[in-house]
Amino acid sequence: MKFYGIREIAGCATLAGGLMLSTAAFAGPENVEGPGHDPACFAPWNDEIKYMQWEPRDGPHKIAVVNGFVGNTWRIQMIQTAKAFAEQEDIASQIEEFKVVSTGTDVAAQLGAIEDFINQGFDAIVTIAVSPEGFDRVIRLADRNDVVVVPFDNVLDTDKVMQVNEDQLEMGRMYARWLMEQLGDKTSGKILEVRGLQGNSVDRDRHIGFRELMEPSGDWDIVEVVGNWDDGTAQKVTADAIAVHKEFDGVVVQGGTTGAVRAMLDAGHPLVPIAGESENGYRKLLAEYGPQGLKGTSIGQSPGMVAIAMKAALAALDGNVMPQLISVPIPFADYDEMEAGKNFWPDLTDNFFTVNEFPPCGVNITAREIMAKSADNN
Repeated sequence: MKFYGIREIAGCATLAGGLMLSTAAFAGPENVEGPGHDPACFAPWNDEIKYMQWEPRDGPHKIAVVNGFVGNTWRIQMIQTAKAFAEQEDIASQIEEFKVVSTGTDVAAQLGAIEDFINQGFDAIVTIAVSPEGFDRVIRLADRNDVVVVPFDNVLDTDKVMQVNEDQLEMGRMYARWLMEQLGDKTSGKILEVRGLQGNSVDRDRHIGFRELMEPSGDWDIVEVVGNWDDGTAQKVTADAIAVHKEFDGVVVQGGTTGAVRAMLDAGHPLVPIAGESENGYRKLLAEYGPQGLKGTSIGQSPGMVAIAMKAALAALDGNVMPQLISVPIPFADYDEMEAGKNFWPDLTDNFFTVNEFPPCGVNITAREIMAKSADNN
C-alpha cells in the first residue's frame, strides 16, 4: 500500500472552536522503537513501519466509531459487530461510554463528527474514512487533545495515525492471479470488473492491484461498472453489462458478489470464473452451482476488522507500543472448499459476511451476537 505525506499548510490552522494552534501545542503519539505490543495480533505491515506510543491513561475509556457510508450490508454488519464487540465482557470492562454514528458520504460531515467527539472528551475514535485525504485538521486536533484516532478499512494517505487494514492492493492482485490461473492459456477476451464505492482508498487500491497484474497478462477488454459493494446495485450493473456486451470470459466483483452471480444466472450467461468477496450468499451459490461448473474464489474483507481497530485503540490507551500500520491477514476460500457450517451458513442471510474470527487476537464475534444489534446511531 502506498502512503503519501501530509501536505504542508501555510500559516496557523483555525479549529471549529476558534483556537489557534502552534506546532509546540501538539501532543499526540511519540515515535518510538519497536517491537510493538502483541505482534501476533497487531502485526506490523512490513519491516519499514514505524512505531507509536501514547501516554497511558486510566480507564475505563470513552470510545466512538465514526462511520461514513452506511448504504450496504458490509457497513451495516460492521456497525452491528462493533456494538456486539463492545458488549463482550473483557471489552465492556474497559469502556465507560461507547458511541456509533454514520455520517454519509460527505467528508465535512464526517470530520465534524470526529471533531465533536474530540471536543466531548472521547479518548479514542475509530473511523472508516470517507476519503483518503483531508483529515489533516482533525489529526492535529486529536494530537492536541491526546486522542487516539484509528482509521481502518478505508484508511488515510498518511503515517501520522495508527491504522488497521488488509492489504487492499494485494487483494486486487489475488483477484487477478486467481482469474489468470483459471483462464489458463487464454490471453484475450472480455473481463467484467464490478468496482466498489467510489472515492475511497479500498476501491482505489483493489482496482489498482487487479489492473497491475491483469492488464499486462494479455489483450483484455476490461469493462468497468460501479456496484457500490451492494448486492442490488451489483446485480443491476452486471445485468446491464451483459445486455450490452453479451458475454464475458471472467468477472471480478469487489463486493455485491451474490447479486452479480444472480444476474449472470438470470441472463443464462455461461459459468465463467468469478473472483469475489466473502458474502454468505455468494458462498451458497458456489456450493450449489460449483458441481455444475461455477468456479469462484471468495476473498474476505471482514466487517469484524472494526473489532481489531477497537482493540488496537484500547491497547494504545494503555500506553503500549503500537505499529503505525497494522496488517490483518486476507482470508479466502475457493469454490471446491465450500463446507456448510464452516465457511458458509445455509440458514443465515445472503448478506452476512462470513469471516468474523481473528484467533491471534482472541476475537470471536458470533453471528447471533452480531445479528442481535442494530445499525442505528447511538
